[in-house]
Amino acid sequence: MTIFKTASKTLVFRTIAILACCVAAVFLLRGLGHVLAGNVLHVAVAERDVALWKPAGAAPANGYPVVLFSHGYSGCNTQSVFLMQALARAGYLVLAPNHKDATCGTAKGPWYPGKMLAQKPQEPFRDASEWSDATYKDRDADIESVLDAVLREPSFQGVPIDREHVGIAGHSLGGYTALGLAGGWPSWKDGRIKAVLALSPHCSPYVLKGDLGHLNVPVMYQGGTLDLGETPIVKRAGGAYDLSSAPKYFVELDGAGHLAWTDLNKRYQDIIDVYSVAFFDRYLKSKAPDRLAGLMGNSRPEGVSFVRVDLR
Repeated sequence: MTIFKTASKTLVFRTIAILACCVAAVFLLRGLGHVLAGNVLHVAVAERDVALWKPAGAAPANGYPVVLFSHGYSGCNTQSVFLMQALARAGYLVLAPNHKDATCGTAKGPWYPGKMLAQKPQEPFRDASEWSDATYKDRDADIESVLDAVLREPSFQGVPIDREHVGIAGHSLGGYTALGLAGGWPSWKDGRIKAVLALSPHCSPYVLKGDLGHLNVPVMYQGGTLDLGETPIVKRAGGAYDLSSAPKYFVELDGAGHLAWTDLNKRYQDIIDVYSVAFFDRYLKSKAPDRLAGLMGNSRPEGVSFVRVDLR
């Protein structure tokens, strides 16, 4: 009985944490977008509003690798400009579509009484058993449609593209989207995606009924010690990290909460940039020397509380 009560309290606590993060995101992310968007270019791709950051530096012989970004629930394609800019500076063409649940930036519509209640998640975040490959299938369609359009020609918006090296990053529900496209839902799997960056991802549906064991592409999970709704599901024994196929990485930020991967929190931006760029450099550029190895070893920066890596 004591064990049952403890487990129930833990579930309630994590549910409250997830819901609190969602509510906070709706209010806070509405302020993002135009003010923090930097040098973003908005283009219409496959009838979707896509934020685009063009890569810096001379074009490689095979073109620039591509990174897609999927925003969090009620966020938007300009919620994490700091990371998009870091990837562009590192030589990636970065594309971020707005999903149907977007509420900030260019998706920010007029406020009206009850707007918060009008938009509900497709399934309860607290109940993974209700989720399936039909849940947020529209997000899968967004990424697939944008990727199809972008890779149709050798260049996009004047940027030569390396169509063999495509990665995806996602925060929160965007992390769910990214993992799904990597094969967390087998019906979503897109073989063009070669590396996955899951930032405080909503992954409990995959732990319960998905197929993380057959991603067969490199994955990096990032979480925080105060990200109480999602990181424990990644980190725990038998959680998302344990279930994922190798090579796989886990980076935990000391004191980081769920919104640390948005422009709302500047404290962790440099650390997030360093690890994210090093991960994509390793797997989309095969860059040597492998800076990622140092970051996952004795050279990890202050503010990182825990790392784990399994290469096979």
